[in-house]
Amino acid sequence: MARRSPAAGCEEFSFVSPVVKYLLFFFNMLFWVISMVMIAIGVYARLMKHAEAAVACLAVDPAILLIVVGVLMFLITFCGCIGSLRENICLLQMFSICLTVVFLIQLAAGVLGFVFSDKARGKVSEIINNAIVHYRNDLDLQNLIDFGQKEFSCCGGISYKDWSQNMYFNCTADNPSRERCSVPYSCCQHSDEEAVINTMCGQGMQVLDYLEAGEFIYTNGCIDKLVNWLHSNLFLLGGIALGLAIPQLVGILLSQILINQIRDQVKLQKYNQQHRADPWY
Repeated sequence: MARRSPAAGCEEFSFVSPVVKYLLFFFNMLFWVISMVMIAIGVYARLMKHAEAAVACLAVDPAILLIVVGVLMFLITFCGCIGSLRENICLLQMFSICLTVVFLIQLAAGVLGFVFSDKARGKVSEIINNAIVHYRNDLDLQNLIDFGQKEFSCCGGISYKDWSQNMYFNCTADNPSRERCSVPYSCCQHSDEEAVINTMCGQGMQVLDYLEAGEFIYTNGCIDKLVNWLHSNLFLLGGIALGLAIPQLVGILLSQILINQIRDQVKLQKYNQQHRADPWY
């Protein structure tokens, strides 16, 4: 009597789990859409930005950075989408490797930032000082600085007198600017009962000492305020870091599971093809 292989009645059997396959597909589809939105916002911001706007204080224009990150995310998630849908091992491996590299870069950046905190503080100080110099050159930069000073109740980098680095607020005698020896209005202490904001409240504040100026403006620099905020919000920062890491780890895990399932399915198909002509099969 002929003996049949157990695999003979399992022609429709597949090692590839539809749950893993489509979960990975929709996971990548979500971030694929997010990447396209990021690219659209970056392109719009870049096109709407005036040609003469200066961002010399920043290493990269935020709009360009948004476009670059969006394009990279688009390519990575595209590999994940097509790889999972078409069960393509090559694309899935590329997706997994790219996610692993991004995760390791983020991890290394966090560790280096913690280990070399003094150098990181110096770099932040340099960026803030450059931002002060170019305060009036870029409206977006100006709004960003004003938001930071109001949010952290601070003024300048180390102190309010750092604003003398700006050509408009410079406190030298030969400065013809009407804002000479002043600070931006975002340095001012505003009362909740104040109906109209006095944008000239920072006029001539740099010539006053700390105690006198402290009655009208914030005299502490933003660097110390930022460092204190980071120290007091470590759990929040850890949660954000974890929120960024979990989707990456989930994507890596799902892709590796699906790759192994596809390889097992390929082995099964090869086995069936080799034994299809076997009379005992």
